[in-house]
Amino acid sequence: MAAIRATEVTKRYGSVTAVDRIDLTVEEGEIFGFLGHNGAGKSTMINMLLDFARPTTGTVEVFGSDCQTDSVAAREHMGVLPEGYSVYESLTGREHIEFAMESKGVDGEPFDVLDRVNITDAADRPAGGYSKGMAQRLVLGMALVGSPDLLVLDEPTSGLDPNGAKAMREILTAENERGTTVFFSSHVLEQVEAVCDRVGIMHHGRLAAVDTIEGLRETAGGGTKLLITVDDPDEAHLTAVEATDGVDTAWLESEDQFGVTCENDAKVDVLVALEDRGVDVLDFSTEEASLEDLFVEYTRGTA
Repeated sequence: MAAIRATEVTKRYGSVTAVDRIDLTVEEGEIFGFLGHNGAGKSTMINMLLDFARPTTGTVEVFGSDCQTDSVAAREHMGVLPEGYSVYESLTGREHIEFAMESKGVDGEPFDVLDRVNITDAADRPAGGYSKGMAQRLVLGMALVGSPDLLVLDEPTSGLDPNGAKAMREILTAENERGTTVFFSSHVLEQVEAVCDRVGIMHHGRLAAVDTIEGLRETAGGGTKLLITVDDPDEAHLTAVEATDGVDTAWLESEDQFGVTCENDAKVDVLVALEDRGVDVLDFSTEEASLEDLFVEYTRGTA
């Protein structure tokens, strides 16, 4: 069964279309990353999952339960880490988990949950003294109460230092290995690339792409990123490079280096095109297009 299924979902606010005819399926057991610029429609989609907003047209389902007409059943499947979360400063970590258990009608040992988010040592300290990373993990622990089938996370690593972000990635991976489906929005592309099975890219309210990162590379035609150090980095040479068969884009990477995304078998043709223009190639290297490169490609033209 699909963990999330959105069918022809549109959300309008007056004359503004925030989400435009979205079809999206997130399979059970996936870690799915949801990307997009601010205002692209990510938060609106999450709000419709949580029944904080209702589609103008279309339907959103979680494990077969309609998020609007059967919202209680849909929410029973979900644990949520919202953006802009807050903790109760005077309550301890243990008391936060006990509160979540009572709210959800769940029995259990709070320390089992605190252990899953690595804050047992601070269980009896007031949460007002927690670091940002600890507070974030505590709220995630509250979301984990009741062992939800689906975790919905809005910018789960926002504002965290590298160690905090790494800890959060490890927790999400561990929960996924337990069988939990993870759906999270993020603008930190390195975090998404590190853990996600598939990604969806929102652009102006539309779903521009949904695929694995490797699939996005193939579709974008950016299978290889080529960095070429030259003696004459005149941007006029880029026109000739972009006219080469198999080349997707070319740009000035630095004061003496061109960047090119191209099909794997077009690399030699790019070098020949430069040499035909009298440009000496001093060095070159190749790497796969990163998720950041692909994101730029799929959202080109956005301010």
